[in-house]
Amino acid sequence: MPVFLWQAETKTGETKKGEMEATDEAAVRGRLRRQGLKVGKIKAKPKDLFENVAFMQPKVTEKDIVVFSRIFATMINAGLPLMQCLDILGAQEQNKTFAKIIKGMKDDIEGGATLTDALKKYPKIFDQLFVNLVAAGESGGILDVILQRLSNYMEKAMKLKGKVKGAMTYPASVLGISIGVVALLLLKVIPVFQKMFEGMGSALPGPTQFLVDLSAAAQSYFIYVIIGVVALVFVFKRYYQTEKGTLTVDALILKAPVFGPLLKKVAVAKFTRTLSTMMSSGVPIMEGLDIVSKTSGNKIIENAIMKTRQSIGEGKTIAEPLMETDIFPAMVVQMIAVGEATGALDTMLAKIADFYDDEVDAAVDAMTALLEPFMMVFLGGVVGGMIIAMYLPIFKMAAAAG
Repeated sequence: MPVFLWQAETKTGETKKGEMEATDEAAVRGRLRRQGLKVGKIKAKPKDLFENVAFMQPKVTEKDIVVFSRIFATMINAGLPLMQCLDILGAQEQNKTFAKIIKGMKDDIEGGATLTDALKKYPKIFDQLFVNLVAAGESGGILDVILQRLSNYMEKAMKLKGKVKGAMTYPASVLGISIGVVALLLLKVIPVFQKMFEGMGSALPGPTQFLVDLSAAAQSYFIYVIIGVVALVFVFKRYYQTEKGTLTVDALILKAPVFGPLLKKVAVAKFTRTLSTMMSSGVPIMEGLDIVSKTSGNKIIENAIMKTRQSIGEGKTIAEPLMETDIFPAMVVQMIAVGEATGALDTMLAKIADFYDDEVDAAVDAMTALLEPFMMVFLGGVVGGMIIAMYLPIFKMAAAAG
C-alpha cells in the first residue's frame, strides 16, 4: 500500500504535517477531513532506492525488541486492543526494517492469524524462546505479563553478553595494535635503518640481522601472508560448520585458560535464567529444555542439556543428569535438586541466575586485572625488543669510537 506525505491546518490555523498509508490520495483526504483538518498538500512519498536491498536496510537489534516488548506489555495491560497496539508500535518505530515487520504482523492478524503465528514468520527476529512464551501468554490470557518477563529477560541477557564482549575487547584491541605496530616497523621503519647499516661495512648483530631478514621477507611475501590468513579463516569457518569441527572447537573454548571458566559461568547463568523464565510462564520443562539447548551457543553445552532432557523423559529428576554432564557445578545441581523437592524450581533457577550474574562480573574483573599487565608487557616487549635490536649497531659504533 502506498504512503502519502500530507500537510493540513487545524481549526486554530496551526499547520500539521505527517505521512499516511492509504490506497490513494482521496482516501488520505477523506481521513484528514474526518479528523477536522483543512487539507493542504498531499503527495506520494518517494520510494527508497535501496528498499529491496537487504544488506542496505537497518538491522533489528535486541534493544529494538526489548523496547517493543516493554511498550507492547504496557499497552495490553492498559486495555488497548491488540490491533491498535501494533498500529501504534509500527507508527512510532524508528527502525524502518522493524516497522515493516510490525506492519506485516498486523496484516497477518487482520487476516485471521494469531500473534504467535505472525511472530513465527520472522524467525531471525523472534527466536523460539520468544515465540513459545508468547504462545503460552496467549493461551493463558496473560500476554502482558509474558511480554514484561521477556523484556526483563532480554535486558539481563544483553547485559550478560555486554560483559563478555567487554572482557574480550581489551585483549583483542591490544593484540590488533601490536600486529599493526609490528607490520609498520617491518614494512616502513626497518628498511630505512637497513639503508643506514649498508654503509657500515661490518656484520650486523644477530638480533638486528634477524629483523632485517624478517623485514625483507615481509615486503616480498606480504600479499601471500594476507592471502594465507584469509584462506586460514575460510578453512576454519568451513571446519567449524561441520559437526566434528563444532564439537572440537567448542570443547577447546570451554577448556581454554582464563576464558574457559568465564564462559562456563556465562552458560550456567544463561541456562538458569532462560529455563526459569520459561517455567514461570507455563512452558513444559521438556519443551523448555529443548529450546534452552538450542539457544546455548555451545555444542558441548547443548548436548549436555539434551542428554538431561532425555534422562528426564526416562523418569529421572533434572538434578541427576545435570550432575553427570560435568558442565554444571555441584552447588548449582544441589540448588536445583532443592528447587525440585520444594516445587519452586523456577524461583530457585532465578536465584542461581542472579548469583551467577554476579560471578560473571567478578570473573570479568579478575580476568581484566590479570590480562592488563600481561598484554602491556607483551606489547612493550615486542615493540621495545624490535627498537633495541635496530639500535644495537649504533651502540656498537659508539662503543668502537669511544
